[in-house]
Amino acid sequence: MPNIYNNILSQLPEEVFSNLLSSGSIRIERILSTGQTSPETGWYDQHEHEWVIVLQGAGELTFANSDVINLKPGDYLNIPAHTHHKVSWTDPMQVTVWLAVFYT
Repeated sequence: MPNIYNNILSQLPEEVFSNLLSSGSIRIERILSTGQTSPETGWYDQHEHEWVIVLQGAGELTFANSDVINLKPGDYLNIPAHTHHKVSWTDPMQVTVWLAVFYT
């Protein structure tokens, strides 16, 4: 039986993206982070909307309009398509488990 918490290493040299479901206009990913962030330059500019929730750990998203959102377990956020954003911090002491739902 699949489980969102299966196969999680305690330290990850880079973020791990796992496609859990993709069908038509929806895609669901599990993202694992341990201290990784987006590149210093540039922003995510996705053509899909993204609904994201932190299931374990903690993270911070920074938006081009200077908003900064801290997320802890249970916190979720909807990011409209073409909203410039980046991951500015993830907890380096534990694995952060994100669940991201991309949709059009």
